[in-house]
Amino acid sequence: MPISKDTYRQRRAELKREMGGGLLLFLGNAEVGMNYADNTYRFRQDSTFLYYFGLDYSGLAAVIDIDKDAEIIFGNELTIDDIVWTGTQPTLKEKAEVVGITRTLPLSSLKDYVGKAAAKGQPVHYLPPYRGDHQVWLWELLGIEPAAQAAQASLPLVKAIVRQRNHKSEEEIRLIEESVDLSTEMHLAAYRTVRPGIHESQVAAAVEEVACRHGNALAFPTIATVKGQVLHNHGFIHDLKEGDIFLLDAGAETWLHYAGDLSSSMPVGERFSARQEAVYEIHLASFWAAVDRLLPGVPFREAHLAAATKIAEGMKALGLMKGDPAEAAATGAYALFFPCGLGHMVGLDVHDMENLGEQYVGYAENQVKSTLFGFKSLRLARPLEPGFVFTIEPGIYFIPELMDQWQAEHRFEDFICYDKLHAWRDFTGLRNELNYVMTPTGARLLGTIKKPMSIEEVYAAKEGKSKR
Repeated sequence: MPISKDTYRQRRAELKREMGGGLLLFLGNAEVGMNYADNTYRFRQDSTFLYYFGLDYSGLAAVIDIDKDAEIIFGNELTIDDIVWTGTQPTLKEKAEVVGITRTLPLSSLKDYVGKAAAKGQPVHYLPPYRGDHQVWLWELLGIEPAAQAAQASLPLVKAIVRQRNHKSEEEIRLIEESVDLSTEMHLAAYRTVRPGIHESQVAAAVEEVACRHGNALAFPTIATVKGQVLHNHGFIHDLKEGDIFLLDAGAETWLHYAGDLSSSMPVGERFSARQEAVYEIHLASFWAAVDRLLPGVPFREAHLAAATKIAEGMKALGLMKGDPAEAAATGAYALFFPCGLGHMVGLDVHDMENLGEQYVGYAENQVKSTLFGFKSLRLARPLEPGFVFTIEPGIYFIPELMDQWQAEHRFEDFICYDKLHAWRDFTGLRNELNYVMTPTGARLLGTIKKPMSIEEVYAAKEGKSKR
């Protein structure tokens, strides 16, 4: 079901109450050419524009003029040349009425409207641009050169939007669960497909076919690789061999653009090796250690530290670390094996509102984002609140280049057994990732997934016997 116009009205009304006054400017996205103007990338509307205005069409903008109590959609009507290529669409007025807005104006009048407001001294609030065409547009509208736009973006508007979008409604949670369930089907397709002798691209094709078959898009470019130590490895260039670990990070978007985000790790052959099983079990222990800390009011950073401590404890059991695991976590020594953050917010963006700034989305007002390796990649650290939707995705990675650099720099020699690492240089990496929502009583796992797969459940899934 589409989101009702009343929901969009309520969202805009809440934002107006929060901001109090001024002109709020929202730039929708446009079609962008891949290699020439008419051969475009898949269109994806700006998520904040979707949240308040819900119109999934190219070439729109909107203002909420709080001082004049006006909400206006700016856009162009289709010409016959457009209709030949796109077919008939609703008029601009009809589009706007669907989301509870009665006033529309041609896109060409946006500059005049914004310019008059600025000339009168009315504050014009805009969000940090993340696209080149938005930078050009803001330059034309406000005369602010691209290099200065991020610094002059409205921090009050950023914070107001984050406070609102961070708390998902029941309707939004249902939409995210739809994406999580479809994402689960995508991962089960990988379990059934992965085997020695095929190519990474064949697995990616099987995974992405599931989303396409259901009429959904991908929430982000698929990671499907036997080189899991490369955290964002989007190239499908390797053959699968017996003894490899295959890592899949893939998720779907609903047609209303809410995201799911899951990761799975599986043997390419029938079973993991003994040392792969040992690392997988350490990873599962770190996952559950993090989940145990998911309570309202508890900072997510504590869940990250719990996972990091359990990983350090496991590496110590393997003879790769020494000393106190909790101290190894607190000092950052653990990050040799877990250099990324435990999780991030999920919503209309797979990394929700990342364009507005991690400091505002994932951190409370009094929290300072660490610059320490490992901790600096923690996108979410703030105390958890009901309505937050987020991932849990600890991983264990053996990155030869990182090992070499840390050893050369004599880093954390009180914790890391560098003389034992050489035998593990070819291990690559693994992770599992699931999506949770915080409720007033605790975290709830989203979708039909019940828990991260045990080793035996991984083997069952590869045989096609698991529904996860």
